[in-house]
Amino acid sequence: METGNIAALATTIASTTTNQAVNIAVAKKAMEIQESSALALVQALPAPTPNLPPHLGRNVNTTA
Repeated sequence: METGNIAALATTIASTTTNQAVNIAVAKKAMEIQESSALALVQALPAPTPNLPPHLGRNVNTTA
């Protein structure tokens, strides 16, 4: 194997490793943004108010 081929292979491996690290960092940042957006949406929901009488909503009619 020639030394030029070894150097080219080493450069390719280093470049690939760097590209993978950048891609992982970008994916993590995108997930953090999605997480904060989802959290903001959940917090924006109004608090549930019990509009039903206490005896409703406890049973499921499975014969209908």
